[in-house]
Amino acid sequence: MPIDFADPGFLADPYPMLGTLRDRGPLVFDPGSGRWLAAGHAMAGAVLRDRRLGRFWRDVAPAGEFEPFNTLHRNQMMENEPPDHTRLRGLVATAFGRGHVERLRPAVAAEAKRLLALAGDGFDLLADFAEPLAVSVIAELLGVPAGERDRLRPWSAAMVRMYEMGRTPQTEAAAVRACREFAGYMAELAARRAAEPRDDLVSHLVSVRDGSDRLSGEELVASAILLLNAGHEASVNGLGNGIVALLEHPGELARVRSDRGLVAATVEEMLRYDSPSQLFTRTAAVDVDLGGVTVPAGGEVAALLGAANRDPAAFHRPDRFDAGRDPNPHLSFGAGLHFCLGAPLARIELQAAVGALLDHGPRMELAADPVRNPGFVLRGYASVRLSFP
Repeated sequence: MPIDFADPGFLADPYPMLGTLRDRGPLVFDPGSGRWLAAGHAMAGAVLRDRRLGRFWRDVAPAGEFEPFNTLHRNQMMENEPPDHTRLRGLVATAFGRGHVERLRPAVAAEAKRLLALAGDGFDLLADFAEPLAVSVIAELLGVPAGERDRLRPWSAAMVRMYEMGRTPQTEAAAVRACREFAGYMAELAARRAAEPRDDLVSHLVSVRDGSDRLSGEELVASAILLLNAGHEASVNGLGNGIVALLEHPGELARVRSDRGLVAATVEEMLRYDSPSQLFTRTAAVDVDLGGVTVPAGGEVAALLGAANRDPAAFHRPDRFDAGRDPNPHLSFGAGLHFCLGAPLARIELQAAVGALLDHGPRMELAADPVRNPGFVLRGYASVRLSFP
């Protein structure tokens, strides 16, 4: 029986159905999506790490209509395998090295406190705090001027809706328009940085375009947009999902309030318990045997990250939020060749955000029922109203 990934009941709480799917076997074919689904932790991890399974971009048809979307994705590291992936990832990896990112921690913490001071005692966690914090951090790293950042989140939100199942013509048109505008802006910013370099990632990418590791203009734009989209979509949705989960477990909230040494572990549990990224696909380059099931060349396998993160074979009492969970081998940042490049930065952002929220007042409550976004692949809320009475 296929899963209806657009069913409102499933979207509200997909984990019971995902648990049933996990119990059916390590790899199950879903006729609705035409994919094999890996819901267990071991199999999902194996899918993500198996080099016979890769990311091979195929243009969305009709190609002419979706040209802006296709061009951006065709030139992204996430949609390529070695050697192109190695070259593209290597050009930006140094900016996300542990030492460089760790130096950003004080600035990220200061920005989180500044935003909460402006927000006051009642605000929307996403619109007033998570989104501006995430955009500020990744835009600062890339070199997007402060006065030009207001369009980044709307562009990103429109683009990533293309990854959902059952998208509408309106969704597609908005995504194509956002890709065109976003790419035009990043190309113009790159031209400015080529003329007047600064200490930022776009300037760095421009400076190596004519070196031995050549980066084309289209690759530069695609790389910058991927970092902006991935860099703040995961942080925003991870914080929204995680804070709601923490508030639903008041004992765990009290626990981390009394022991701030648990903040890092709490962030990892937020990412595990209600993963902001639920599904990541791979395509078989050849016939591949996975757990006794043969996936033919060209077949798609979806690693269900949220399902894997609730697997009782890998996690003790997986449906319980445990602020101090250790070990916590969640797959929310992926695994293998395409492991999230921005994971160290996302962790710093989330730790700073959780710490700042705990410092903001002795009590934190939901001021209204949270409102979910109607999507599965990127799971998050549209609104989370908080109060600090």
